[in-house]
Amino acid sequence: MVGVGLFFVGNEELAEQWLNQYGLLALFFIMILEGAMLLYFAPSEAVVPVAVTALADSPTDYDTIVAIVSVSVIAATIGQYALFLLAKRGGREYLLEKRWFRVDGDQLDRFDGWFDRWGPVVVPVSNALLFTRGMLTVPAGFAEMDGRKFVVLSALGTLVFETVLALLGPRIFRAMLGFL
Repeated sequence: MVGVGLFFVGNEELAEQWLNQYGLLALFFIMILEGAMLLYFAPSEAVVPVAVTALADSPTDYDTIVAIVSVSVIAATIGQYALFLLAKRGGREYLLEKRWFRVDGDQLDRFDGWFDRWGPVVVPVSNALLFTRGMLTVPAGFAEMDGRKFVVLSALGTLVFETVLALLGPRIFRAMLGFL
């Protein structure tokens, strides 16, 4: 419910408020929508560091950081798998005609080309990098990749990305605030 409200309201400050109020449950729903590429205004690059800052008692509160990373990986993978299934079952034209799908045909052609060239290995690689996170989910669905293989590869790349965000993100934000 929290994630659905966030999708319609579109407010990053509201995401932070809900993280403070509802904790890991809010993070779970937010990250499902982020994994499905529905939260362009609150990407994991912002959500996970804010979650660590809001929920961890200190930068060395590793139990909380592990919980945040675990919830983020599981939820983002659920969202990515839902998008993967939509691509697999609905096809290219179905997704391109949806207003919520904010990838145009040219961008999709480029990502299709990456998947065609490199195969399934690009799923975890793209999930571990800024700016390409989740972009190979749709071509993987179009290629009718095995669902279990997709989930494992997607979760692996997401684990790398979310771990880096959880460990470095709050430190980078604090350093940036120090310069302002």
